[in-house]
Amino acid sequence: MPNQTHRCCGGTSEVKPADQKIQDIADSVKSQVEEKAGKKYCKFLVKSYKSQVVAGTNFFMKVSVSLKEDHIHVRVFQGLPHTGGALEVHGLQESKSHHDPIEYF
Repeated sequence: MPNQTHRCCGGTSEVKPADQKIQDIADSVKSQVEEKAGKKYCKFLVKSYKSQVVAGTNFFMKVSVSLKEDHIHVRVFQGLPHTGGALEVHGLQESKSHHDPIEYF
């Protein structure tokens, strides 16, 4: 039987609905995102995401940031456990809508 836990490095996963783990990651980097954007967000709710396995994991998140349903896309890198597994914001795209696809950036 093949090893079910083996994952290859490469492209991004299919879009997945947000779950509590992804929301927890987003909540932990919200201050980094606000610093990069130069603004505070009254709402910070992950709607969907993609992931990419590299020397760690990139998470590409679509985040609702206002009551008007304005969105941003955030790229968060999580290092491997043996490196401490730190979370860092590596990218931010503003002025997104609910319909904008999550793409590599």
